[in-house]
Amino acid sequence: MYDLVVVGAGPYGLSIAAHAAAAGLRLRVLGRPMASWRDHMPDGMFLTSEPWCSDLSAPAGAHTLADYCAAHDLTAEHGVPLPLDTFTAYGSWFGEQAVPGIDEVTVTAVRPDGEGFQVETDTGERIATRTVVLAVGLRPFVNRPWPLLDLPAELASHSSDHRDLRRFADRDVTVVGSGQSALETATLLAEQGARPRIVARADRLRWLAPPQPLDRGRLRALRDPHSALGTGWPNRVWSQLPWAVRRLPAATRLRIAERALGPAGAWWLRERFEPLVPVLPGHRIRAATAREDGVRLQLTHTEGGTETLETHHVVAATGFTPDLGRLRMLPPQVRTALWTVGGSRAPELSSGFESSWPGLFFAGPLTAPSFGPSMRFVSGAGFTATRLVRGVQRRLGERRRGTTIPRPARDSEPAAR
Repeated sequence: MYDLVVVGAGPYGLSIAAHAAAAGLRLRVLGRPMASWRDHMPDGMFLTSEPWCSDLSAPAGAHTLADYCAAHDLTAEHGVPLPLDTFTAYGSWFGEQAVPGIDEVTVTAVRPDGEGFQVETDTGERIATRTVVLAVGLRPFVNRPWPLLDLPAELASHSSDHRDLRRFADRDVTVVGSGQSALETATLLAEQGARPRIVARADRLRWLAPPQPLDRGRLRALRDPHSALGTGWPNRVWSQLPWAVRRLPAATRLRIAERALGPAGAWWLRERFEPLVPVLPGHRIRAATAREDGVRLQLTHTEGGTETLETHHVVAATGFTPDLGRLRMLPPQVRTALWTVGGSRAPELSSGFESSWPGLFFAGPLTAPSFGPSMRFVSGAGFTATRLVRGVQRRLGERRRGTTIPRPARDSEPAAR
């Protein structure tokens, strides 16, 4: 029987596996390395995070992005956006260096079994393990506006559905959203020959300022400090103190997770975007109807009034919503039994990322309502990996001694059944 099975091989899964392997745990890692980054982000994208805060996590700070770039004659500089392909290749390299074997299979079920779990894969293998961590990334939690749900895939999609946007050349494409994903997708569409537009609920687009120099005066650094989430004291707190966020009341944590770091475009994208992409700000989709060659959208304006728009395809760049109900690999009796954060559908977690189901751990964006917005970024992988592996070790030790670890502190309601 394994000590730990890691489900997912993105930045969080690989970082957890690196720390678990170094701790001597008997380990299996299941998933295609960096699959979401490889398969579900368009060619030509760049990271919004600075290179110095885009490291995956290994013990003693090994296998950094700078190490990878030095070994492959690449540069990664502050204030220069990092190509997505470089980061994806770095993640795969990290897995080769720091993780002792990755099985590129799809997990179909994680079932409680005695004091542990049985993990089933699409190859038919059944793996017995004492603990399991779900580091499944964002893909299960795609958020689509309800008016688009009944449209077929050839007419409406999510921004994470696309790797190659060239198929939209000469087509009219409406991109819904006002964050980086929407703005960069629309820009790439225009640069590859499509005719995109943005439909946004926001009254105006928001653009991030260029990053401040790393080396600057003491007073300036104190007034507007750097962090992995950007400059400013709020970002610094969310980045450096996720353990403190977890100690806040559930309602406060949810508000932070939902409102911190709202939709905005990267500073380096603006000069490419503005000459190419028209914007309809202050609009919502009221209805969407399939037509012979596209979609008819009924839009409402925040100040009143309606508008009809004809388009060939709609791309919803509308983010992701943490929701335990979408983790179909977990049986219903587990999903509905887990304690959640307030009225959300995200799991309430211990300081070691363990859920209220003993031995079941979570990592990545699903943990943001517990630990704050840094869990939505690569920079949160280090905090997660070290704390989670300690939580696994504690769970294993308590089971061997036959004692019980208390469930996470609770000021939330049970998951809806």
